[in-house]
Amino acid sequence: MTALFIEDDRMNRRVVRDMLDVAGVAMVEAESAELGLELIDRDEFDVILVDLRMPGMDGITAIRHIRARRDTKARLPIIVVTADTAVDLRQRCLEAGADDVIFKPVAMDALFDSMGRLLAEDDDDELI
Repeated sequence: MTALFIEDDRMNRRVVRDMLDVAGVAMVEAESAELGLELIDRDEFDVILVDLRMPGMDGITAIRHIRARRDTKARLPIIVVTADTAVDLRQRCLEAGADDVIFKPVAMDALFDSMGRLLAEDDDDELI
């Protein structure tokens, strides 16, 4: 299994990488939304983790670009990983096309619960 983490902060990427390593999940890092979109074009991922606040393109815009694709990658599970606690944040993320939102500092159980649930739902969809 491979996750793409689109996050501009190196320390946040390292923390999540360490968590995913525990579960045997490979992680590819993109320090910008633009780079993340390029990686999605050329590589295969099982799940995408994306921060909201980054220089250049923000996470909401990146999610909209992913969902606008005309291939199967448009349906990849997307989890927002953010420190933003605005009241309407979760709703805005879901409306943009995110599947879930977890908050920083990232708790390993929250990350794994979200990934496990979304990947199980994805497997169920493929059976239909």
